[in-house]
Amino acid sequence: MVKSELDSKDYNDLFKAILQLQTVDESKKFFRDLCTIAELEAISERWHVVQLLIQGIPYREIRKQTGASTATVTRVAQWLNRGKGGYRLVLKRMKRIK
Repeated sequence: MVKSELDSKDYNDLFKAILQLQTVDESKKFFRDLCTIAELEAISERWHVVQLLIQGIPYREIRKQTGASTATVTRVAQWLNRGKGGYRLVLKRMKRIK
């Protein structure tokens, strides 16, 4: 079996730490300590792009609304449609898609 790129002790430890967060406020504190503002902005931008993509908004309009580059919009769309299913899993749990 091929080991996933995310199967390491460090990654697993990080994901377990994230699972300990119980509120938005706790998440804000943890991620602010963990990430730079630029990293958080990039992650937030990608998440915004995902939500616009599932609404069927054209790439150019998404670029206009978010400021994300066309390359970022395309990359996010590829992961949304051919990734591991993580975006869709969370969107379903948040009841943003069926």
